[in-house]
Amino acid sequence: MNKAIALTTLAFSLALGGQAQAHGSKAKHGGIVQSSGDLSFELVSKDGVATIYVDDHGKDLATAGMSGSLTVLQGASKSVLPLAASGANTLVAKGVSLARGNKAVASVTFANKDVVSVRFSVK
Repeated sequence: MNKAIALTTLAFSLALGGQAQAHGSKAKHGGIVQSSGDLSFELVSKDGVATIYVDDHGKDLATAGMSGSLTVLQGASKSVLPLAASGANTLVAKGVSLARGNKAVASVTFANKDVVSVRFSVK
């Protein structure tokens, strides 16, 4: 009886582990990837511009009509910058430079007014 329970538990754990890995996204643009629901958000900071790429199961998600804000925590300093749709699947905040140890929180408002928050840690 105990062997059957152990084998069932092991099989269940392996099945769930495979599903968790299937939803993982890899950075396509050299940034930091976080997921929220079925969507993946990749934060890339370059030349004073923070760009967030949005995709749904590996496919670009159009950001037309989306907006939001990017809150950046740099030690004791906090700055909030607007996010604007730019390009096919990107949201952009200008005037920000992210460095190791910084934290960022993107609050994204979709065209249908749904809001999602995504947290990033710069390593």
